[in-house]
Formats: sequence, C-alpha cells, structure tokens
Amino acid sequence: MKQFEYITKKGLKKLQKEIERLENIERPKISMQIAEARDKGDISENAEYDAIKEAQSFLEMNIAKLKKKLSNARIIDESKINKTRVSILSTVIVKNLTYGGEQIYTLVPEGETDLKSGKISINTPISSGLLGKQVGQIAHIKLPNNMILDYKILKIEFSE
Repeated sequence: MKQFEYITKKGLKKLQKEIERLENIERPKISMQIAEARDKGDISENAEYDAIKEAQSFLEMNIAKLKKKLSNARIIDESKINKTRVSILSTVIVKNLTYGGEQIYTLVPEGETDLKSGKISINTPISSGLLGKQVGQIAHIKLPNNMILDYKILKIEFSE
C-alpha cells in the first residue's frame, strides 16, 4: 500500500531541484572521479577507488529515495483548508501560559521543517496539540519528557 506524503508547491519544487542537482551535477562528478581513480592502475588495492564507489552507491540510494518521495507526494490543496482552525500551513501565534512569552509556529509537512524560521513538522507533539484549535482556545501539550505546556491560541494566519 502506497503511503502518501503531503507537500506544498514550494516543497515540491525544492524536491525536484534537488533530484535534478544530484542527477545532473553530482552523478557526473562521481563518474569522473571513478574514471580518474581507475586510471591510476590496479583498482583491487586502490582505497580512493573504493571510497568513490561507496560515495556513488550512497548518491544513487539518495536519488532513489528522493524519487520515491516525489512519486508519493501529494500537493496540499490550500482551498480546502479550514482557516478558522489551526491546521497544516497555518502560522499560529501562541502565548505560553506555562512559562510566559509568545511564540510563533508554522505547521508544515514533515520534509519542510526549518526551526530557524519557526516551521515545525505537523507530526511534532506541539503541532499535534495545536491542530484543530481556534483563536482563544487553550492547547494542553504533553511533550515526550512528560512535561505539559499550555498554549493559548492568539492568532491564526495562512500563507504559502
């Protein structure tokens, strides 16, 4: 059974560019390195050749993994997202009632996380606790270390 992975249009383009880079830049580079190492003589005792062949194997495995991810990707239809509740692609401004202070999180598909810019995976405990909540509601979030955080939803925004 195929397992779909939801992705944004931006994430899809990024994935396609990465596959293209690996196939059109990295693959030829490794092929040249293999040829150069082969030209140095006996490959049975050539550590450089072995290392490059291993790198090639890793690259091909990575390309296959990304292509599988691409074939299982489903673009998120933003028009079908309920914008009155916290959901995937929403940016949520919350007040941390446990420690004070405000935080901003954008809930994104698994492969599009970027902690520096506040983009957290839809699969994290924080996202799970926020999902479905509306402005004014309190989310009680249990973290893996059994700590409980309480967040009050202050604002929900949507943007790609």
